[in-house]
Amino acid sequence: METSNAVAALAALAQDNRLDVFRLLVQAGPEGMPAGRVAEKLDIAPNTLTFHFDRLRVAGLVTVRREGRSMIYAARYDSMNALLGYLTENCCQGRAEQCKPAAREKSRPIRRGEQMA
Repeated sequence: METSNAVAALAALAQDNRLDVFRLLVQAGPEGMPAGRVAEKLDIAPNTLTFHFDRLRVAGLVTVRREGRSMIYAARYDSMNALLGYLTENCCQGRAEQCKPAAREKSRPIRRGEQMA
């Protein structure tokens, strides 16, 4: 991954609602989720959500496809994995296999109206 792409992806994720949207789409799996369902689950106004989807799409983190009258958004796992790889490629002085992820509380699905920690 190029540095400019990593910066664009990190900038897109550096906003509460967009990070919530991206995490929800990652949880949804490769089939994605209709925009209306994302709006409902995260309690975000559709016009505001459109703005956030566009920022994530331009950063290469999500894709969109039309199914009938619905717009289906999905996380781009290749981009997510490339960003993670970029961030960790020099971990532990270039010996990434020695790095252990920090212990953290397991995430749970986002509920409507709930803020993520």
